[in-house]
Amino acid sequence: MPYVDGFVLAVPKKNLEAYKEIARNAGAVWMEFGALSYVECIADDVPYGELTSFPRAVQATDDEVVVFSWITYESREQRDEINAKVMADPRVKGDPATMPFDGKRMIFGGFESFVEL
Repeated sequence: MPYVDGFVLAVPKKNLEAYKEIARNAGAVWMEFGALSYVECIADDVPYGELTSFPRAVQATDDEVVVFSWITYESREQRDEINAKVMADPRVKGDPATMPFDGKRMIFGGFESFVEL
């Protein structure tokens, strides 16, 4: 079963098109280096919960939209190899000051699959 990197972040609505462009370019690089899939999703039905929710998790404001994304790999070892290549690639290098979202509020992590139907 695939290894999965997951991400949740808040993107200002005014920066959404810029984010989409970065995501398309980054996705192409990940796929070129061997990722099995690359998916980016814009929140459509994510209510603000009383205790927990996607918007609360990333401290999204009214002028931001939550993005949920994931990348799949054959294994964690392959993920580590692919990510090293991606991070060294100049096509994905960016100045954190000009990113269209606040990276400090991004949640990310790697996950081992245990059910796939």
